[in-house]
This record gives sequence, structure tokens and C-alpha cells, in this order.
Amino acid sequence: MEEIKKYLKDNFNIDEKVVDYCLECEAGVKEKFAEIDKITEYNQYKVLAAMQKNRLSESCFNVSTGYGYNDIGRDTLESIYADVFHTELALVRPQIISGTHALTVALFGNLRYGDEMLSVVGAPYDTLQSVIGHVRKVRGSLVEHGVSYNQVDLLPDGRVDYDGIADKINDRTRLVTIQRSKGYEYRPSLTVEEIEKIIKKVKSVKPDVICMVDNCYGEFTDIKEPTDVGADLMVGSLIKNPGGGLAPVGGYIVGKEEYVENSAYRLTSPGMGREVGPSLGVITSLIQGLFLAPGVVNASLKGAIFASAIFKKLGFDVMPEPDEKRADIVQAIQMKTPEAVIAFCEGIQMGAAVDSYVKPEPWDMPGYDCQVIMAAGAFVQGSSIELSADAPMKPPYTVYMQGGLTWYHAKIGIMITVNNLYKKKIICL
Repeated sequence: MEEIKKYLKDNFNIDEKVVDYCLECEAGVKEKFAEIDKITEYNQYKVLAAMQKNRLSESCFNVSTGYGYNDIGRDTLESIYADVFHTELALVRPQIISGTHALTVALFGNLRYGDEMLSVVGAPYDTLQSVIGHVRKVRGSLVEHGVSYNQVDLLPDGRVDYDGIADKINDRTRLVTIQRSKGYEYRPSLTVEEIEKIIKKVKSVKPDVICMVDNCYGEFTDIKEPTDVGADLMVGSLIKNPGGGLAPVGGYIVGKEEYVENSAYRLTSPGMGREVGPSLGVITSLIQGLFLAPGVVNASLKGAIFASAIFKKLGFDVMPEPDEKRADIVQAIQMKTPEAVIAFCEGIQMGAAVDSYVKPEPWDMPGYDCQVIMAAGAFVQGSSIELSADAPMKPPYTVYMQGGLTWYHAKIGIMITVNNLYKKKIICL
């Protein structure tokens, strides 16, 4: 231990007082770490079983180009995803470039002119609002294509208004969207149990409504997924949890066969759907990334708990708190001032393996109503399963931290962040 302390001081200039403080906080969450390990063990076995069941072989790692007909690697990967998430079908493609793109494909594939989309967790995050086109006029949005939008606002405490769901469902309601993670809202992310309660409420009012879950940041944080509790569709990004830090691009859509097929026809073209789409040499990374994903999510969760414990003890409001059940890998911390937000993000960037020398600054990011600061020294651009942090520059100055390919990288990145805040006299130890 003394060797580690000396190395941190000599090579990362971390004050010994900071190291001692952080290690004390770590000791206080060891039992929570043990709980996370049990979830990870279960999910690792689940992924392995799916790969063995679908006879994953070396031939799956061959490259396909052009149309991608009969791509055995792509088709095997999709069968593995369907088994991991216990669904009828899966669409897992490098041609899907982000979580927002995956959601767009699923929405446009399953909504038609005159249908209504209902969000039951308040307003979705900013970039999806552009896809919907309800708040502002956006070329090519759902609203422009004749799809209407409605929402059930969250209760004042950030919880779901279950009683209000029935009032908003009507004859035109075709799809209900459930955003699992908090986005840039200071509210609890949804547990699988809460998602199940939402779905049961929706189905009790109108059984044929499609319940779609935006599962970004939530995969493998529990032994169950939303598709285990009634979700008809589930969508996510491969440069978040399920890509395990190896996927260079991609997204997934899993669920009932009809709805996944509809999405495939939107992604490629009617009549072709899932039959086309070359793997372009990335299929090995997508498959291996999925294999590593439970362990990488484990590291991210431990980093989030570690940060929560540190900053709660320093007097900051944190969500979730260290001992709370985790629904995703995101840790929200109210930093109180813009200077503290910037110092936090500087610290995360300083702890990165890539671009550690770069200083993040707030900027006018398209699609947002204020400046946003992002710290993301990543091997894959925009990969938020890697240690990263971002924040809208407006009160209450909440920073959202997530990721960490290994626990020890998450740990030192957070210690460097605390050290930066300490040296700038923003915190006292």
C-alpha cells in the first residue's frame, strides 16, 4: 500500500491526504462492492451460456462487405443478443451509430401517421426531443411525419406518476417510451422493478400499446433486464455498457419479432430488412466486447459508488447515494458552482489514458439550451462506458459521471478529480 501511495504522489502528483481520504471512503463501501460482484457473476454466466448455445465459432469472425448477405458472424451475434436479453429477435448493427439513432430507427419503424407516442417519465433527453420534434421544429422529425407526442410529467420528487399514466393513454397511443437513465435530470434512474410496474399499468389500460425501453447505461446493472419484465422493445448503444469498451460503433434493438423486423425495414429498406448489412470487420470487437461487458459494467458501478461515497462525505448532494440500489452506471453530483463543475471535469480528463493533457471547456453544443462541458479521454469517440463526465452549465450545476473500463482506472480517475478540487481549494479535507 505504501508503494502505491508513493507512486500516486510521484507520478500523478496526488496529495497523500487525498489518497488517505479516498481509501477511507472505499473501505466503507466494500459490502456494496460485494453485491455488485454477485450481479456481475450472474451476468457473465448468462453471456457465456448464450454464446455456447449459439455455437459461436472462429468462422463468425470473418469479414463481410457489400450487401452482407449470409453474414454468419452478424447473424450469430444477433442470436446471442436475443438469448442474453430473452427476446424473440435482435437487430445488432455497426450501421447504428448511437443510442439516439437506435431509438430513431425503432420509433420510425413502428410509428405511423396519426399515431401518438407517449413518454411516461417526463421529457426525454435533449437529442431525442429533436427526433420527436415536439418542442422545436426539426426537419425529418416524428411530428413532421404526422406522429403526435404526449408525456406524463414526473412527480415533484422525480418519481413516476403511475396514476397519471392512465389519463394520458388514448385511442391514438401506439407506443410508450420509458427512459431508464436520468439523462440530464436530477431524478432517480428507473430500476427494473419500477419499469415492470410502468408496463403493467400501461398494459392494463391498453394491452396493444408497444412498451419501448431506452436501456442506455442500464445493461448488466441487475440480473434482470426490462425485456424480462414485459418490455416489447429495448434499445441501447454499443459504445455504452454492452460493447464492453471494445465496440467501435453500433447499437441494438431487441424485443418481439414484429417490432424488431419493423425496425430493420427502417434501418435498411422495405423488403430487405435484416438480410443485408455487412459487418465490415468489426464483428469480433462487438462479440468480444459483449463477452467483457459484465466485467466492465462492474468496474463502472464500483467507480460510481466510490465517487458517491466520497462526495456525499464532502457534503455534496449525490444521486444515487452509496448504499442505494443501482439502476444504471450514471452518478449525479450537484457541484453547486460552475467553477466546481469545471474542476471536476478537468480532473476526469486528467485521469484519462487518451488526451489527458487536454483541458475541457464549456461550449455551445447543438441541441442543448445551455453550454455543456464534457470530459472524455476515450479510445472510442463518445464512448461513455469509458470513464467520462459531462454537465450542463446551469444551476444546480450537476455533473454526471459514468464509465470506467477497469475498476482501478475509475478509482485513480476519481482520486485525481478529488485532488484537483482540493488543490483549487474548492473542497477541504
